[in-house]
Amino acid sequence: MTLVGKKIVLGVCGSIAAYKTAFLTRLLVKAGAEVRIIMSASAFDFITPLTLATLSKNPVLSKFQKDDTGVWNNHVELGLWADLFLVAPLSANTLAKFSNGICDNLLTATYLSARCPVMLAPAMDLDMYQHPAVVENLQKLSRYGNRIIDAESGELASGLYGQGRMAEPEHILHTLETFFSASADYKGKNVLITMGPTQEALDPVRFISNHSSGKMGLALANAFLSRGAEVYVVSGPISVTVDRTRFNWRDVKSAKEMYAHAAEWHAEMDICVFAAAVSDYGPADISPEKIKKDDSELTLKLVKNVDIAKELGAKKKTTQIHVGFALETENEAENAKGKLSKKNFDLIVLNSMRDAGAGFQLDTNKVRVYQANGMQVESDVEAKGDIAEMILDQIKNIPVWV
Repeated sequence: MTLVGKKIVLGVCGSIAAYKTAFLTRLLVKAGAEVRIIMSASAFDFITPLTLATLSKNPVLSKFQKDDTGVWNNHVELGLWADLFLVAPLSANTLAKFSNGICDNLLTATYLSARCPVMLAPAMDLDMYQHPAVVENLQKLSRYGNRIIDAESGELASGLYGQGRMAEPEHILHTLETFFSASADYKGKNVLITMGPTQEALDPVRFISNHSSGKMGLALANAFLSRGAEVYVVSGPISVTVDRTRFNWRDVKSAKEMYAHAAEWHAEMDICVFAAAVSDYGPADISPEKIKKDDSELTLKLVKNVDIAKELGAKKKTTQIHVGFALETENEAENAKGKLSKKNFDLIVLNSMRDAGAGFQLDTNKVRVYQANGMQVESDVEAKGDIAEMILDQIKNIPVWV
């Protein structure tokens, strides 16, 4: 168990997602961690201290001073004691306090005193999570070096559907295990990842694109980073929150821009992963002004975009590894395997739109992995972080791996 002996301070904020903290605490203790819990005052409305104290096997803290003994709970000592400071769930209120250095309770004081790594798992309603103030606060904390465990998509307590659910306890546990186990088997490797959709402009306000969220590409980027690689990302427009400072990162929109930046880095890379959903076609002409709704029909002439994976595959060195992705709806295996040779891939990851729990926007995926040497494996429906780890393990089976 990779968490054996690890000391974790777990912060709990006032959120309906606080009920998940009971499961998370149990998983952390079962994995061998020593857990000390700090609750904000509003968290008491959602889960009892007795529950968390029983599961963590330690008293739950909430005030600077214990009522029964008068002994001070020293936030500085807590911050120095911990190997990791984890807040799950993180409410919008405490998020704002963290990002602005407000210190008015034991939880915020311990956060400001912590010298250990900090991980934050936000949970709030859809519109709150997307509010510019919340987005800015998350980005600010990312710039401070905190790691954001992105909220997941699904049905929310309000009845809305979208991103805002606290990451499932199993997914948080996996993030912690990956963080602490970091085997560094990719140390010294330069890895390029293209991810997200591309947007091909029709006019100044409209574009052609697809439903890619970038979640699978981001999961791969995080996996490579946690295993020691230097990661270079060329990303189309994505909606998920990400700490860009942890990577060598370029934001782009069009396929042409994505190719230009990927080509700039390609020669120095050991591994290239083409996870982006690149638009195959773009408008032949981009209108300099907004296209007016004058006629009952609008005819667009589309031209083929650069095939980034194919173009860079033609320039691939014998020491480089290229990994591709294929999203298919028919003749799936045949089409995916055909791209192995067509685009000079060493390995290709097949997604099927027919598989429940797989595809765009979801936090889970189900894949089949084919290698040029004939090896193939298939996953169950799993979190995209777990799928990413599986793909990294398969890359190490490629003959040119050194």
